[in-house]
Amino acid sequence: MTYGKKLREQIAEPGTTPLIGVYDMYSASIAAEHYDGMFVSGFGFAASYYGLPDIGFIAWPDMVAFVQRLRGAFPAHHLLVDIDDGYVDPEVACHVVEGLERIGASGVILEDQKRPRRCGHADGKQVLPLDEYLAKLEQVLATRNDLVVVARTDATDEADILRRAKALAATDADVILVDGIRSVEWIRRVREVVGDKPLLFNQIAGGKSPRLSLGELSELGVNVAIYSTPCLFAAHEAMDTALAELKQADGRLPQVDAARGIGVQASTRLLERNMAHRRPERAGAGV
Repeated sequence: MTYGKKLREQIAEPGTTPLIGVYDMYSASIAAEHYDGMFVSGFGFAASYYGLPDIGFIAWPDMVAFVQRLRGAFPAHHLLVDIDDGYVDPEVACHVVEGLERIGASGVILEDQKRPRRCGHADGKQVLPLDEYLAKLEQVLATRNDLVVVARTDATDEADILRRAKALAATDADVILVDGIRSVEWIRRVREVVGDKPLLFNQIAGGKSPRLSLGELSELGVNVAIYSTPCLFAAHEAMDTALAELKQADGRLPQVDAARGIGVQASTRLLERNMAHRRPERAGAGV
């Protein structure tokens, strides 16, 4: 069974499938202990790999290489990959999709933004003419074999959101995403417009969308939820706190609690699980 088919079958099951945003191999190693699906977040990858905001800096070979490392360490997990606008050109988008499927990605998200692009929850987004995006999407759909393709619109005008969501649902895309959706009422409106097509909801801390539980999303008819940045933002807060405490302690490291603390032993144990001859079944990895 292919990775695309496994993710597609998971999405078709009752409830909302959570995919946790990861930004490097360490965050993925921790996420793999808790969830069986990962979202390769453009926001997180731009921040981690380049130290830059998510406004179009990602080069596709860097993203493909990252996904290849992820698949090598996590052979049982779903991997949904953010490919932004397909790196502008439809031919590049198809090349990237073909490469990602070859190395074991489960799916991709292709957006309709035009450059300069923005994070889906930022102001100032602009979208391509619908016909231009649909042509790119159709080329990607014709290129994939079994890869899950999420068609994403970043439209902000209310009439345009519904028009685009309906048009995307009429394609062979597997899942529809309206990013930056602002209310429960609008989730219901989009759900109605896309008919039976699976719907994805993107949650990001401090973003424009409401904070909803998986149970609430399931009741709204949402099939997939991506959590773009919980690992990134938790790491930011924890590192900032740890370094402030280190400075206050005049450089003396804190005592590590052997049972609960994270020190060299706990970190090494985590990373050893990514080695092929030591890899166990991780918690929740039911793929």
